[in-house]
Amino acid sequence: MENVGMSKRTFTYVCNELPSLLQWRDSWFRCAVPVEKKVSITIWKLATNVKYRIIGHLFGVTVCRSIHEVCHAVDKHLQPRHLCRPNHDKFVELCNYFNSRWGFPQCVGAIFGSYIPVIAPEEFHHDYFNKKGRHSVIHQGVIDGHGRFWHICVGFPRSGYDACVLQQSSLWTVANKGKLFPNRSSNIGGTDINLHIIGDQAYPLQPWLLKPYSDAGRLTDIQKTFNYRLSWALSVVENGFGHLKGRWRCLLKRNDWSWQPRW
Repeated sequence: MENVGMSKRTFTYVCNELPSLLQWRDSWFRCAVPVEKKVSITIWKLATNVKYRIIGHLFGVTVCRSIHEVCHAVDKHLQPRHLCRPNHDKFVELCNYFNSRWGFPQCVGAIFGSYIPVIAPEEFHHDYFNKKGRHSVIHQGVIDGHGRFWHICVGFPRSGYDACVLQQSSLWTVANKGKLFPNRSSNIGGTDINLHIIGDQAYPLQPWLLKPYSDAGRLTDIQKTFNYRLSWALSVVENGFGHLKGRWRCLLKRNDWSWQPRW
């Protein structure tokens, strides 16, 4: 597993958490594929993005069904546990670290949208064209100062704007109800600033989402400094997506599963 960037400890943890969803009984015709082999096949496919035929020769089994089973089990069982909104104490910890590492106070994360190539869906396939003329969906994510995701929203057409994706996500709904962040304001330059995230010009300015000043050639020195500091802090989300796609190379090429809209 070290060859695909996963430690033995993490691999063992995943296998121990999923047996109830992945273990099948032996039949009269063949033995069931062990959980460990199913997880190995899935990790190898997602990390290398090699063809199914090659992985089948490596492991000696039909791999497509195993990959679907493991991905579904991870999404159902592990995703809610490890990819969730931080609690009050965790937000405070993220805020302190982001300020010390990236020099942006009261910030707990940065938001960004990246595209994932997919096979054109049967319906509304023209909505999935990106600027490069390929079909893709948007992967919106919020990353903390450590480069770890604590929110994702995947599946909207790439032809849509980042702001539209945000406004249709659960993050927008919770934030506008005032339930996203705990009330922990700090006085900065004479203004009380609560916890927030940051984004680029594509996102709408909100009390909980800061973006750069629009540069029309008339920015003050203070505004230029703000833009510089925010731009520097946004590098954490670019690095985070870079690490994600470097680790799981299936995100770099067209996803060969059938993609259908969820709405």
